[in-house]
Amino acid sequence: MPPTPVPPAAESRGLQLVSRSTYLKELALKNLFLVCACVAVAGVALIFAFVGLRGWPIFATVGPWSFLTGTEWNPTGAEYGILPLIYGSVVVMLGALVIGTPLAVGTAIFLSEIATPRVRSIVRPAVELLAGIPSVIYGFFGLIILRPIVANFTDGLGFGAVTAWFILAIMIVPTIAAISEDALRSIPPGIREASYAMGATTWQTIYKVLVPAAKIGIIDAIILGMGRAIGETMAVLMVVGNAPVFPESISEPIATLTTQIVMDMPYAAGDHRTALFGMAIILFLVSMGLVALVRLISRFQTAMESGR
Repeated sequence: MPPTPVPPAAESRGLQLVSRSTYLKELALKNLFLVCACVAVAGVALIFAFVGLRGWPIFATVGPWSFLTGTEWNPTGAEYGILPLIYGSVVVMLGALVIGTPLAVGTAIFLSEIATPRVRSIVRPAVELLAGIPSVIYGFFGLIILRPIVANFTDGLGFGAVTAWFILAIMIVPTIAAISEDALRSIPPGIREASYAMGATTWQTIYKVLVPAAKIGIIDAIILGMGRAIGETMAVLMVVGNAPVFPESISEPIATLTTQIVMDMPYAAGDHRTALFGMAIILFLVSMGLVALVRLISRFQTAMESGR
């Protein structure tokens, strides 16, 4: 077959496939995106450097072990033990996960596998709206509505871990539900069809096939929910009672790392202020650890899939 003749106009332009202006635009966009990525990394690095420089002296003054395991938080007496605050943060986070995780995963399963398109169009925006409500509104709801209910059941004031559990459980639902739904929807349709072809019911397909297949994504969602719960401040501040002690029961006032920072920062000075920055370092490291754990789980999933 004879070659197609090249038009004279194209011959004179040298068959230039990409114009110089297009090349320059693409280069400019590439550099712009690189700058955006560098700004994000630099922002994290600068925040960590700022918090680290302000908080590191407390570890030299008090000692890392005494700071982390001390049982007395009394800045006026130069006692900077944050173990009760760590305990409060962990208790509040775990209780919220116990209540919120089944609710969020159940919502994800309903939206992904059960709900009709009409129902889904109503439920999904409602769940997403939960993520947009300011945390102080959740705090008002807990303070005015939930606290009296808890007080009636516990014969106390209603401030404490129990009230915070219910508030945080609602707050972490959008995060866990959205990621869990994406994990369920990413399962190939053939897996569902194979399960139904073997005579399994919808419920059997969900809890014996789909949930195990999406478990890595659901675990990622739960870990991110942990970060959301442990980092929440305003809503927790309004309902926990803010007592930096070990409570005798879950219905008594407690304090968390975030709430203590907010409570003390306006008037803190000297070692007291440095200790608050030290608590911020602990929170930063916890957040980094949770994100790293999610990355490791994702890489493990990728390695497992590639090894099949």
